[in-house]
Amino acid sequence: MELDPRTHAVRGDLADLRLADRVFAPHYAAPMAVQVMSDVPLRSAASPDADVIAELSAGDTFEILELAGINAWGVAPAQELVGYITAAAIAGVGQ
Repeated sequence: MELDPRTHAVRGDLADLRLADRVFAPHYAAPMAVQVMSDVPLRSAASPDADVIAELSAGDTFEILELAGINAWGVAPAQELVGYITAAAIAGVGQ
């Protein structure tokens, strides 16, 4: 089954555990809901030059599936989008 990576948290190496019944992935991650502490762009890729697909506001929820370096990859449930944010915008990370 092919899922849209813009709206379904699935990559070649990792997928949201909630999709395990629909897609095979080498690894699955359970989402960890956190609060965004400052306004931050949700990007299509980890690069700071990647397209901005949405803007998250302070107080929004972000469901982290991977935290690597300065980025977090996961789901912005209010926007129903998957992408990358800067880890420093997450409560308790990078402070």
